[in-house]
Amino acid sequence: MNLKFALLLTGALAGLSGLAGAQEATTAVADAAATAPAAPTPDKGDTVWMMVSTLLVIMMVIPGLALFYGGLVRAKNMLSVLAQVFSIFCLIALLWVIYGYSLAFTDGGSLNSFIGGFDKLFLNGVDTSVTVETFTKGVVIHEMVFAIFQLTFAAITVSLIVGGFAERIKFSALLVFCVLWFTFSYLPMAHMVWFWGGPSAYDAPAGFLFSKGALDFAGGTVVHINAAMAALVGAIVVGKRVGYGRDSMAPHNLVMTMIGASLLWVGWFGFNAGSNLEATGTAVLAMLNTIIATAAAGLSWMAAEWLLRGKPSLLGVVSGAVSGLVAITPAAGFAGPMGAIVLGLITGAACLWGVTGLKHMLGYDDSLDVFGVHGIGGIIGAIGTGIVVNPALGGSGVFDYATGTVAAYSTAQIFSQLWGVAVAIVWSGVVSLVILVLLKYTIGLRVTQDEEREGLDTVSHGERAYTM
Repeated sequence: MNLKFALLLTGALAGLSGLAGAQEATTAVADAAATAPAAPTPDKGDTVWMMVSTLLVIMMVIPGLALFYGGLVRAKNMLSVLAQVFSIFCLIALLWVIYGYSLAFTDGGSLNSFIGGFDKLFLNGVDTSVTVETFTKGVVIHEMVFAIFQLTFAAITVSLIVGGFAERIKFSALLVFCVLWFTFSYLPMAHMVWFWGGPSAYDAPAGFLFSKGALDFAGGTVVHINAAMAALVGAIVVGKRVGYGRDSMAPHNLVMTMIGASLLWVGWFGFNAGSNLEATGTAVLAMLNTIIATAAAGLSWMAAEWLLRGKPSLLGVVSGAVSGLVAITPAAGFAGPMGAIVLGLITGAACLWGVTGLKHMLGYDDSLDVFGVHGIGGIIGAIGTGIVVNPALGGSGVFDYATGTVAAYSTAQIFSQLWGVAVAIVWSGVVSLVILVLLKYTIGLRVTQDEEREGLDTVSHGERAYTM
């Protein structure tokens, strides 16, 4: 064998050895990939359910809430309420994707207990490939559908406030108020109540009220108490309507109010059952509770009114139903059916007192009784959640992610709920007062007396809801 042939043979053997090694390495990587758990992917059924729930909540706002409120005001202000609610929905939708989602649902660093950060401004990084975990470990949904779903919550919360000072607020002042209140009241409350690391990072830093153990399935504190306090403070700071207590201010179209309330009830299934984030049995429970608590509250209000005034009114049963929707919101996925019925029965009668006895006692002009229904109902529902969640009363109990089991019930849960109620009252009340006083002494809050007598339809919008 000559030297040249030996060198060629050695090189060939080395090449074969290297090829075998590469094949072995490739096989090892493939085997490792085969044994590694696959990344979770969104279930198509969950995606469809979240999209449908989002559409239902949009229907709650436009046209549901708009028609409900519009029927309750006088005819000369009908169109103004429709314009206010519709415009607020458009405004909040844009603010949510620009900065709202980021401040509500990202880590805020040193301020994380109270507000999020700026990592997802303009929905940066939120595309169709990104997922977030639900309340079940290893189950995910598209982050974009979660962001859109939460957008609708922000929009209806801000829209609810309109009822506190309807028929006398300046349209420009209302829009500025909504921007500021959304930024400084809604976003911090949403973060404090709902921001956490998810089942796979349950011990990561969370929002202040979540860390306190406060339960709020779909927004008793974030939506209802939060908005109700703003409406109450607004009613007081803006002042009473011209002729309040002297002139007739009866609803001009209860048919529209009933239609609006019905749309609210149907849409509320997306609000409550959708908050489960998955199409599972808990979503079904939330749907059932949303029916029966609402029915119980409607009958409770009607019966109490029948007893006190001698006649059951359509406005009474409709208002009672809305109060039941409010009360069951924080408890929808936690209460058993019988607990939901009791919660509804208590709330209906209590909210009747809220819009009559309490309102007259304190003397404020909350035009459409936002505080009497959403404030009183929200407080009862939030505190009541801490009771009806008890498994001994048919509730689901509180799931402990550290042990993977339902924790033993403790009355300490009621104190956690009181934390949520107190923070919502104080936070929204203070923020609303500061904003309203600032606007009152800068751009002004209300139209002139002559303009108010003419009606906001023509004064603010140059149109009429009705042409006779």
